[in-house]
Amino acid sequence: MIDSTLNYLSNGSAITLLVLLTLSFYFIFIFWVFIYRFLSLKSSIFNEEKSLDSLTSRSTTLSPLSALNKCCNGIHQKELLHACEINIIKDASVGISWLSIVASTAPFIGLFGTVVGILESFAKFSGQSKVGFSIIAPAISEALVATAAGIFVAIFAYTFHQILVRKVYELNTYLKAQSQILIAKG
Repeated sequence: MIDSTLNYLSNGSAITLLVLLTLSFYFIFIFWVFIYRFLSLKSSIFNEEKSLDSLTSRSTTLSPLSALNKCCNGIHQKELLHACEINIIKDASVGISWLSIVASTAPFIGLFGTVVGILESFAKFSGQSKVGFSIIAPAISEALVATAAGIFVAIFAYTFHQILVRKVYELNTYLKAQSQILIAKG
């Protein structure tokens, strides 16, 4: 496995290697964004859940750890609470759109690498009079590695995007519930 990978990298064209390098950067980037955002959202959701539990147990104040409390400074006006909700959600969703961008562009980057690899293969075979399937097949399969890499990266990016969007929605639900309770309690 390692030998075939090293062989592929040593025989690959500059464009194919650039495509694989770009997709490798994408892969590292999406994992970094996911881990950072997931841990941040998990912490925020935990704090807001505890604050909501506090409010529903007849307390009239928000938890000091609540982002809503930090934003509105004890003033419970409907407009201010709504503005704070929007600001908290905006901050919580920073970077998530990059996952969507990677999910939509990675397959095209891989496809570009495949097309260039196939074109280079055909250019190599143009000088030969007889080319059989046994000669063409390995060259085409090597070119298809770029598309497979692009799809592989896109699957992770799309999955991470969906997980984080769900976490932001969960955070938003806790914030809205707290705001409604504070407005109702006056």
